[in-house]
Amino acid sequence: MKPNDEFIVKIEKTVNEGKGITRIDGFPVFVENAAPRDVLKVKLSKINKTYANAEIIDVIEASPHRIKPLCPMHNVCGSCNWQHIEYSEQLRQKRQIVYETLKNITGKDFNVNETIASPKRNGYRCKVQYPVSQKKSGRLISGYYKKLSHDLINVKYCPMHDFIINEIMEFIKNEAPNFKITGYIETKHSGLLRHVIFRKSSFNGQILVILVINDDKIDTKLKKLADLLMSKFPEITGVCVNFNTMKSNVILGKITKVIKGNDYYIEILSGIKYQISASSFFQVNPYSAEIIFNTVKDLISERISTPSILDAYSGVSSFGIWLSSIASKVVSVEEVYSASSDAVQNLKINNLDNIEIINDDAAKTFKNFINNNIKFDVVLIDPPRKGSSAEALKSVISLAEKFLIYVSCNPATLARDLKFLIEHNFLPEYIQPVDMFPNTSHIETVVLLKNYNKKDAV
Repeated sequence: MKPNDEFIVKIEKTVNEGKGITRIDGFPVFVENAAPRDVLKVKLSKINKTYANAEIIDVIEASPHRIKPLCPMHNVCGSCNWQHIEYSEQLRQKRQIVYETLKNITGKDFNVNETIASPKRNGYRCKVQYPVSQKKSGRLISGYYKKLSHDLINVKYCPMHDFIINEIMEFIKNEAPNFKITGYIETKHSGLLRHVIFRKSSFNGQILVILVINDDKIDTKLKKLADLLMSKFPEITGVCVNFNTMKSNVILGKITKVIKGNDYYIEILSGIKYQISASSFFQVNPYSAEIIFNTVKDLISERISTPSILDAYSGVSSFGIWLSSIASKVVSVEEVYSASSDAVQNLKINNLDNIEIINDDAAKTFKNFINNNIKFDVVLIDPPRKGSSAEALKSVISLAEKFLIYVSCNPATLARDLKFLIEHNFLPEYIQPVDMFPNTSHIETVVLLKNYNKKDAV
C-alpha cells in the first residue's frame, strides 16, 4: 500500500475521535466522514507503521445509518463531524466507543450503560467561540476551522446554537469595519478582533458577548460597537473585552473587563441559579448538563445518606450547588478567581450555608487536607480532555473515603486514569455515557468508583 492507492472498503464501526475504521489485508485504515456499514471507494492519504488514513472518493453503498447533514457546511467545517449519522446510531456508537476504549486500555470488561440522549439535538450550544479574521478586501469573516487545518471557514448559520447568535455575529461582522475594527490575521499577528464569544442562558435567553482583542487596552471604537450591540439586541445583557496579545492558539487572555452592561449572565436549571461570568466555565449544553447533575446526585443519594462531598476543580460550583441538598457539607475547590467569585455569589442567591468555597491551588489544598487527615465520603472530579495527573489522582485516592465520581469528556484519558485508579483498588461500579454534544463524536461519561481499600467494602 502507498499514498493515493484506491480501494473499495466497508466501514466496520467508528472509533474514538469519530473516524470510521476498515481493514485492508488486516491493516487498519481510518476514514473521515464515514458511517458504520458504508461501502466506500477511498484513497489512501497517509500511511504510518500501524495504521493508515484515507479519504472518501465515492459512496458506493450508503450505510442504513447515513443521513443528509442538516448543515450545508458539514463537509468542510471542522466543528460537527457526525451530522451524517442518524441520531440513534450516534448514541449506539458512543456507548460502543466508551466500552471498547475502556476494555482496550484497562484490560477489563466493564458494563457500560446505553448513552443518554441530549434533550436537544440542535440549538443546544449555549457557549460559542467564533474565531475572527479578515479578507484582503477588509471584509470580516468568522466561523470554524476547516477539518484538520487552521483555515477559517466563514459560517453565516450554525444549527447547533440559537439563531440569535448567528444574527448577532453577522451584525458584528458587518458593523465592526464601520468603526475601523479589523479582524485578526494569525500569520501576521495583526488586526484587532481575534474571537467573539457568546455565553447564553437557556433559561431566559440572556447573552453575554466577549470580544477577544489583540491589544492591551480598550479603544473608544469598541465602546461604540458595544453601545450599538446592546441597543440593537435586547437579549445582550453585557459586552466584555478580553485582552489576548499572545502568539498562540489560546483563545482567552488572563484579563477580562466589562465595557457595557453586566459582566455575567444568569443560568437557571430546575430552580437552581448560577451566576456565570465571562471567563468562568459552565457546561456548553445545559440541557444535558442537568441530566449529568441528576445522574451524579442519584448515584450518591442511593448509596449514602448526607455525605461529605469534595467538589474538586469546581468552577462556579455547578456540581457542588446541585448536590448540596443531599450533603452534610460540600467543599468546592477552584483556583480560578473569577469562577470562585461566581461560586460565592451563587451560594448567596441560592441561600445555601453548607458549602465552603476554597479559591486556591488544588494540589496545595489537597495536600493540606491529607496532612490534617481530612477525608470526604465522596470526591467528585471533572477534569479537562487531557484527564487528571497522577499526582491529582493520588490525592483524590487519599481523600475519598467511600466513593469517587469521575466525569469525563474524553474516553481515552478516562480509560488511562481508570487503569491507575483500579490499580489502587478503586473499582468502577457504574459507567454512564451522556450525549453532551449531539452530531459530534465527543462523549461525556459519568463513572462511579468504590473504594475497596476499606475493610468493610463488599
